[in-house]
Amino acid sequence: MDRRPTKVYRLGEFVERATFADLSNSAREQLELRILDAVGCAIGAVDAEPPLRIRALVADLGGAPRCTLFGGGRTAPDRAALYNAALVRYLDYNDSYLAPGETCHPSDNLGAVLAAAEYAGCDGRELLTALAVAYQVQCRLSDEAPVRRRGFDHVTHLAYSAAAGAARALGLDAESAANAMAIAGTALNALRVTRTGALSHWKGLAAPYAASCALEAALLAMRGITGPAEVFEGNKGFEDAIAGPFEIDWSKEGLDRVERTIVKRYNAEVHSQSTLEGVLELKAMHAIDPATIERVTIDTFDVAYHIIGGGEEGGKTSIGTKEEADHSLPYMVAVALLDGQVLPAQYELERIRRADVQRLLRRIFVRPDEGFSRRFPAEMPCRITVSTADNRFHAIEKRDYEGFVTRPMSWAAVATKFDELAAPHADEALRRELRNAVRGLKERAPVAELARLLARVGVGSQPNESEE
Repeated sequence: MDRRPTKVYRLGEFVERATFADLSNSAREQLELRILDAVGCAIGAVDAEPPLRIRALVADLGGAPRCTLFGGGRTAPDRAALYNAALVRYLDYNDSYLAPGETCHPSDNLGAVLAAAEYAGCDGRELLTALAVAYQVQCRLSDEAPVRRRGFDHVTHLAYSAAAGAARALGLDAESAANAMAIAGTALNALRVTRTGALSHWKGLAAPYAASCALEAALLAMRGITGPAEVFEGNKGFEDAIAGPFEIDWSKEGLDRVERTIVKRYNAEVHSQSTLEGVLELKAMHAIDPATIERVTIDTFDVAYHIIGGGEEGGKTSIGTKEEADHSLPYMVAVALLDGQVLPAQYELERIRRADVQRLLRRIFVRPDEGFSRRFPAEMPCRITVSTADNRFHAIEKRDYEGFVTRPMSWAAVATKFDELAAPHADEALRRELRNAVRGLKERAPVAELARLLARVGVGSQPNESEE
C-alpha cells in the first residue's frame, strides 16, 4: 500500500496502536457485558433453521480445524466466523448503536473478531481490545458517514470494522491493517434492499457474511495482499460513490464508543424498544383486555416510522415470516399486548399466523412526530394511545427504556437475559462457567478457554465437522 497518509492508512495506524490500557474500566465492563449478551443471543439461536443450514454447509465444505463452532466442531476461521456471527445475529436481539443517520449492531463484529483471536492464540485482554477497535470503527463511521439514505445498508460499515477488529486480533501492523480494510471496504458494499419490502433470510445473514469476508480480507492482508490505498477518498471510492465527504481524526479517537451502545430488553427491532416497554406498562396499569381494543395509535420518531412503522421502507401489516414480524411495529405491539412479552417464541410461524395477532396488528397505526424526531437519537421518544370498546382511552409517553444509554442494563439484568436464552441449550453449570469466563476476560485467560465452553453448547444432532 502507498504509505502516503491516506484515510485508510491513518485508520490502520489507529488499529495498530490500540492497547488494552486504552480501555477505561467502564469500557472493559461494557465490552464484557456486550459479549455475554451476544453469546446469549447466539446460544438461543442454535436450533433456528437458517443457522442450521449454514452449519450443514460448513460441515459439507470442511476446512482446516483452526477455530471453534458454537455447539462443537472446528473449521477454518472465516467459516467459523460466518456460522457464529449468524447465531449472534439471527434472533435480532443483540446490541445496537444509534447515530443521527444510521443504526448498526456492533456485536455483529464478534464472530469475526473471536475467530481471529482464537486463530492467533490471543488472551482475553487482546480479544477485548480488538472488539473495542471494531466497535469504535463501526460506530464512528455510522456517526460521520451514514449510508442508509443513499440506498446502502449499515453492513457497509461492518466491512471496515470487522476487518479492523480482526487485524488487531491478528497483530497486523498499520499497513497490513489498512490493506485489510481497503480490501473489505472495496468488496463489501451492502444494499439497503436487504431491509425493505418483503424481507428474506438475508436480513439476518448480511452482517455475518460481510464479517466472515472481512476476516478473510485480514488474513489475505496478513499474507501481503494489498488493497486500494484511496478506498475512502479516491476516484469512485467510498466517499465519491456512497457516503459523501467525511472526516474522522483517528489520532484523537479512543476506545469508548461501546459505552454508547444499547442493549435490547425485548426480542424486537431496536427502534421499537421504548414503545414495547410503554405498551406493556400500559397493559399492566389498566388491565387492558386485547379483545376490547379498537385502535392503538403510536406517535414516534421518524426513523422508527420509516424502518418499522410503514414509512419509506414499506408497509408493515402483511406479516408472514419471522423476518417480517421482527421489523413490523404493528406486529410487535400486537403480540406484546396479547402475550405480555416479546421473546423468540413470539416469532414462531404458528404464532405469527394466528388470527388474533393478525387481526389486532391491523388496528395499530404508526405516525411520525416532528418533536420526537428532533429528540432522537439522544432519546427514543414515543406516545402510545389505546382506545377500547367501552370508549375508554389509555395513554403513556416514553423517552427511553431499560437498556438505553440513559437507563443502562446491569450485569445482573443481562445475565438474566443470557440465562433465559441459553437455558434450552446449556445447563446451569455450563451457563455459570460461561458467565464467569466472559467476566474474567480481562484477567488474561486464553480465548481458547472461552471457545471450549462454547463448544459444549447443545445443538442436538451434530454435523461431522473436522476435529483436531
